[in-house]
Amino acid sequence: MNIKDIHNCYGCGLCATACNRKIIEIRLNPDGFYEPHITDDASCTNCGVCTDVCAYLHDDLSLTSPQISGYAAWSKEPAVRRKCSSGGIGFELGRYLIGEGYKVCGVKYNVDNQRAEHYIATTVEELIPSIGSKYIQSYTVDGFKAINKKEKYLVTGTPCQIDSFRRYVQKFRVEDNFVLMDFFCHGVPSMWVWKKYLQMVEKTTGKATYVSWRNKFTGWHDSWAMSIDGERTGEKVNWHNSYNLLIKEKKGTYNSRLSQGDVFYKLFLGDYCCNPACQKECKYKYRASSADIRIGDLWGKTYKDNEDGVSAAVAFTPKGNEILKSLNCTLVEHPFDTVAEGQMKKNCGKAYLTTVAMKLLHFSHEVNANVWRSLFIVEKLLRLPKRIFNKIKRTISK
Repeated sequence: MNIKDIHNCYGCGLCATACNRKIIEIRLNPDGFYEPHITDDASCTNCGVCTDVCAYLHDDLSLTSPQISGYAAWSKEPAVRRKCSSGGIGFELGRYLIGEGYKVCGVKYNVDNQRAEHYIATTVEELIPSIGSKYIQSYTVDGFKAINKKEKYLVTGTPCQIDSFRRYVQKFRVEDNFVLMDFFCHGVPSMWVWKKYLQMVEKTTGKATYVSWRNKFTGWHDSWAMSIDGERTGEKVNWHNSYNLLIKEKKGTYNSRLSQGDVFYKLFLGDYCCNPACQKECKYKYRASSADIRIGDLWGKTYKDNEDGVSAAVAFTPKGNEILKSLNCTLVEHPFDTVAEGQMKKNCGKAYLTTVAMKLLHFSHEVNANVWRSLFIVEKLLRLPKRIFNKIKRTISK
């Protein structure tokens, strides 16, 4: 009747949000993933609310009978499209709903805590830190607990966070007050990856004060870029007009790209460090969602020559579809398989050297880039026989 024995779960934090006794804490486990802990067993009444809202403990999704409509989408405002990771539809959705009297529970990066966190935005200016992808697991509890269930909100998050959140608002019969948005998700990496990466980067930048996981300076299709600024002083320009920061002085800037072998992206996208729940228990791939709206990058052949960025937008409910059509965006309707082309249909896997990578992440001292690059080379050699076999198999099948 409680989550006492739940470990290696999604770490969505809804159990802590829903607990009326306030005795559930979400903290990082030894491998760097969020999970719940009961802080006072004697105060637990075994009411079962924490398990009722837990998506990890349910095989089904909280949204039944989805009605799927798929679109290519991009903001009609060039500055928004330029700043956002793909076409800017996430920001436009938040901006539109704030104008309709909603608040937004989104995700920003907290440079002091070195983590992504859910927070509440009530104005467009407050919404701007949520722009762009954050490829680390977000800490949800403070943001979710700040929600007043009697008010209207857009809530964004990973598919598992949103599935649990829908269970939460269904439990308290306030589902109509909420618009829920998730995204096509690869999985979440261990927070120890991010900590180790910052140890390495901050030798160049000083203490990181600004992080961008995705930018399109060299085009959308090569936008897996990392940009970190350190120890900045000076004043920021008007966010609302520029969607950027002006820095008078700074110690250093670190820029890196996946196409150039960035360590963080190689560890994350190479499946060296993903949450075991993402590998084994994820039930939200492709067209499986409990959100009203799902967004992502519209990879694939249809927009392969577009370097400005195109969002994939999928409505799973009539409410979501109506809202999409109201945004300051260009929408082009496509079949779902076109919209989701390039998105994962199966759960993230496990690299051959995952165990080695996780041991390195547990080291208390810094692991330099050369060690990680050596790991990637060995992994590539181990995968070579499989690649040769697959190539022969494809040739025979032709």
